[in-house]
Amino acid sequence: MLRSAVLWVASIVHFALVGLVLLFFGLCADRRRFDFLNRGFFRNILRIAGVSFAVTRSPGFDPVRTSIFVSNHVNIFDPFVIYSAIPQFVRGFELESHFKVPVYGWMMQWFGNVPVPDLPSREGLEMMSQRAKKALDSGISLIAFAEGSRTRDGHVKEFKKGVFNLAQKFGVPIVPMSIVGSYQFFRTGHWMLHPGKITVYLHATIDTSGIERNEVDALRRRVQEIVGEPVEESLKQSKQH
Repeated sequence: MLRSAVLWVASIVHFALVGLVLLFFGLCADRRRFDFLNRGFFRNILRIAGVSFAVTRSPGFDPVRTSIFVSNHVNIFDPFVIYSAIPQFVRGFELESHFKVPVYGWMMQWFGNVPVPDLPSREGLEMMSQRAKKALDSGISLIAFAEGSRTRDGHVKEFKKGVFNLAQKFGVPIVPMSIVGSYQFFRTGHWMLHPGKITVYLHATIDTSGIERNEVDALRRRVQEIVGEPVEESLKQSKQH
């Protein structure tokens, strides 16, 4: 408990101090130019919290092609994990209500995340779709948590279709992405941190340009299976130990 308390305090203080500095840089200069500072900052958050970090790339992963990365959602450290792992300028989908949270919401708005309506409507979804397309057209890859919420038991829940409809509509490739070991490190609903290793698997890039609308559900199931396989294997090994 004492170790967890110390790690939390160190991580929060680091986030607050360095985050303000990076926010200043972002207001004064092109965010892409200083993206390496954000990447180092996010990696440091994990290091201070006690995480050793590794990334495994599939031979079929295209590191330069603008894509939508689809990942499992584990805990509040996911953004730091993702940004440390993806070798591209990347932004995420964020619930619209999060932008109203003091400080955090301002940072997310400055960061350039794409707002997602809390209560979906035709107008709201169309606006989100156009914002996503604008980002993708400008060479910004996007990250989506297709489950819609964080896991409570470590298992990958059923993916929602929204992001796959977007990928098919715009012909944007999808990269399945598995975050493994994060559930063992920190479980949503608890506060204890258990320092250990987090491994991110960047799977082969999936081209969606030839996928028809009636094939979107099959794409969703395929990506969910790819993302879930190493996660489930890790949980199985944890139970054996």
